[in-house]
Amino acid sequence: MALMNKNQARQKRHIRVRKRVIGSPERPRLNVYRSTNNIYVQVIDDLAGRTLVAASSLDASVRDAKASKSAGGNIEAAKAVGKLIAERATAAGITKVVFDRGGYLYHGRVQGLADAARENGLDF
Repeated sequence: MALMNKNQARQKRHIRVRKRVIGSPERPRLNVYRSTNNIYVQVIDDLAGRTLVAASSLDASVRDAKASKSAGGNIEAAKAVGKLIAERATAAGITKVVFDRGGYLYHGRVQGLADAARENGLDF
């Protein structure tokens, strides 16, 4: 019997959580995807099937702030992305969201992103 790798186990956890976490027009879902080099976040209305707002460590405003190419995979970059998504969401009129950590542990980059988003106006 083959063992699951880390990403397959994360995907199973994410599917299990997604059974309960649903983004609505009143409270869209704040989804996080974390790769080794970057972090991506979207605000999604699941009922309409649309991405309302998105940000990542590849955005020009975040990329200019970081010192090197490999700096997208650290906590400082995640905090910058959290601040950016909060600013874009409040500009789009979104203040309340449901946090979907994507099957990742609430620690490190995911926690830094969430804390920065909360500090800059998102409520979850």
